[in-house]
Amino acid sequence: MNKPDHHAADHLQAIDTERLFPKDRSTHAPRILLLYGSLRKTSYSRLMTEEAARVLRALGAETRSFDPTGLPQPDTEDAEHPKVAELRDLVTWSEGMVWCSPERHGSMTGIFKSQIDWIPLAMGSVRPTQGKTLALMQVCGGSQSFNTVNQMRLLGRWMRCLTIPNQSSVPKAFQQFDAEGRMMPSSFYDRMVDVMEELVKFTMLTRDIGPYLVDRYSERKETGEALMARVNSTA
Repeated sequence: MNKPDHHAADHLQAIDTERLFPKDRSTHAPRILLLYGSLRKTSYSRLMTEEAARVLRALGAETRSFDPTGLPQPDTEDAEHPKVAELRDLVTWSEGMVWCSPERHGSMTGIFKSQIDWIPLAMGSVRPTQGKTLALMQVCGGSQSFNTVNQMRLLGRWMRCLTIPNQSSVPKAFQQFDAEGRMMPSSFYDRMVDVMEELVKFTMLTRDIGPYLVDRYSERKETGEALMARVNSTA
């Protein structure tokens, strides 16, 4: 490997194709967590995630959903609160996630954002969201909008998730579900299925190499410099 003429070269690494294309692959069902953003009795974001979960299970995934009822506002309780602990355990368990929020005042709901705010970038040496796949959906009360999925895409990047390209936005969601809460056939249903299918594929492709995909030169450099400083301080 030809190294550039500066000290950064000490922390550069050639791409490890064995880690990038491992021969041994996980065979268990992809583990997908679904989050929604409304506590209404008839919550279309919840109904949307329930429909998505049915599709995911049909595709061979294992699904779990988090009910945000009783989740405290961030900074009002500590991480030992039962609902906070439940959410963090589910995120740690998952290999991929589905986020679905209603659009309210042109953005995601506070209920949805509170869930993300309770998920730390790091818990000790574990980064619970880094390298995990993410699919985004929103439900609209009126005409179709993409404000919320676009916002959540920014959030997903901040949480260091591998956010898939496809996404779903359902306008006039109250017209898309029947009396039993099932999503009716439509192009919006078909798009949701497309998104779930893509999520499962991306999850199966990346779950074994997630840590390597997000391994960063800058962090290796910082770790190396910190180690050298400790060595020098004890010399």
